[in-house]
Amino acid sequence: MANSGFQLLGYFLALGGWIGIISTTVLPQWKQSSYAGDAIIMAVGLYEGLWMSCASQSTGQVQCKIFDSLLSLDVHIQTCRALMVISVLMGFIAIIVSVVGMKCTKVGDNNPSIKSKIAISGGSLFLLSGLCTLLAVSWYATQVSYHFFDPNTPINARYEFGPALFVGWAAAILVMLGGSFLCCSCVNKDRRGQQFYRQSQPSTAREYV
Repeated sequence: MANSGFQLLGYFLALGGWIGIISTTVLPQWKQSSYAGDAIIMAVGLYEGLWMSCASQSTGQVQCKIFDSLLSLDVHIQTCRALMVISVLMGFIAIIVSVVGMKCTKVGDNNPSIKSKIAISGGSLFLLSGLCTLLAVSWYATQVSYHFFDPNTPINARYEFGPALFVGWAAAILVMLGGSFLCCSCVNKDRRGQQFYRQSQPSTAREYV
């Protein structure tokens, strides 16, 4: 029963993290215009994401423009796009696989060993999904930091971390934590089963003697 609760906790943590990954992917606030140093505070705030750039005016009006060309984008943006899409797809597959492998579901209940392995597979997919998100967000943040501290970058053209990066870091941690819970709960169960089998072997042998 404790293992079942542990699996449920891991599943819902990973599910919440996966929703955060989707939000991170579509949000345009991966980086935002900086007002540090001698930069003049403008009435327009600039934001950029993986798919579009936006301008937010002081009146509350927001205008966004989707990136027209894929090949004209920087390499790190193209790579982060691919990593985030892969992360979302792997998370979706992990959600389905984990439901099949969890103890609280009746699918495949007649074979607990296979069911446990399926749950471990779902947890592993969650781990890979979180790792892809963590890599994409961290790489993008590194590029933002590099251009911010580059002396050749004009002050009024510098950007800082946007809210989407922090959402991505939190989502990646949740997904990886949930995937670890799913894997650990099944591994502990398998180890206890092996120990029970080994302890029962000598007694069975003595009965035949």
